Amino acid sequence: MTTTSDPLKLPGSAAAAGYRMPAEWAPQSCVWLVRPHNEETWPNCLAAAQSEWDGWRESLARVVEVREIGALGIPTNDSWIRDFGPVFVKSEMHGVAGHSFRFNGWGDKYEARSLDDAVPAAISARWKIPMWHHAFVLEGGSIDVNGSGTVLTTSQCLEGENRNPAAGKGDIEQTLKDALGITNIVWLPGGIKGDDTDGHIDDIARFVSRDTIVALRAPIGHPDHEILERNFDALSCACDEQGMPFKIVALPAADPIEYDYPSDRFGPGGRNMLPASHANFLLSNGKVFVPIFGGSSDGRALEILAKALPGWSVEGVMARNLVVGLGSLHCLSCHQPQ
Repeated sequence: MTTTSDPLKLPGSAAAAGYRMPAEWAPQSCVWLVRPHNEETWPNCLAAAQSEWDGWRESLARVVEVREIGALGIPTNDSWIRDFGPVFVKSEMHGVAGHSFRFNGWGDKYEARSLDDAVPAAISARWKIPMWHHAFVLEGGSIDVNGSGTVLTTSQCLEGENRNPAAGKGDIEQTLKDALGITNIVWLPGGIKGDDTDGHIDDIARFVSRDTIVALRAPIGHPDHEILERNFDALSCACDEQGMPFKIVALPAADPIEYDYPSDRFGPGGRNMLPASHANFLLSNGKVFVPIFGGSSDGRALEILAKALPGWSVEGVMARNLVVGLGSLHCLSCHQPQ
């Protein structure tokens, strides 16, 4: 962690200074976005993905201020700002601050992402948001909090050798506690097929209230059935920061979707299963934006989330082309609390 005389570069521990990461349903001042622009990420469908994104952006702007990184003159390699953007925290006394974690392209899977990695510092400098700067690798899509002391994550991602190989599980847990102001960590085994992030939590299980988690489940025969059952079993045994069990609500896995990529992306034939997930929703100021894919699970997912989030407006957003980039609405957004 960097310690300097710069007032925007914070020293010490966020938790010790009274900061914590609010739940996503807490009031938001803005949502940061990056419009799809990398043709390698959306081969043969960039225009279609942009069209889906444009419609979603218009709806999102009705409930929260939208700040587009590209329109503000900050260059990026790609659009997955959930993972390379700031992780925001808040103190009742000092207001909003952020964390700038290192971003290494999901374990150095792709070319160097130096532009993406520089985004938190650019936001900090331009909007005078103080931040802690870390050498630790962490993506925003790998964590989800209930705002009361618990974080959800996966062993597949955070304990992977391609993130922080010198860090043991205890080191990782202490980093999360210090940065997010949490006291309780729920570890799930891993993520769904097609997810190049090594099992981000925002594709498999999400908090919808302090004590309620929606988690994907898939029928026997679905490619993700086995791992999702392991995750569900782990959640069924988990407790919150007060030692009480969570209420677990099953969310249907989307029908499998495959896409034919250029051969240099995934080898000869280039065919790959997409990480289409209704759990990749964004909560923002009373509205939940849910990715849908034109399959049989769309309607059930919207109904389940409407029941799990009483009082919230639920909007399905077509993301069949967006998910070709191997992510969806939550991956494409970074919310900032009030």
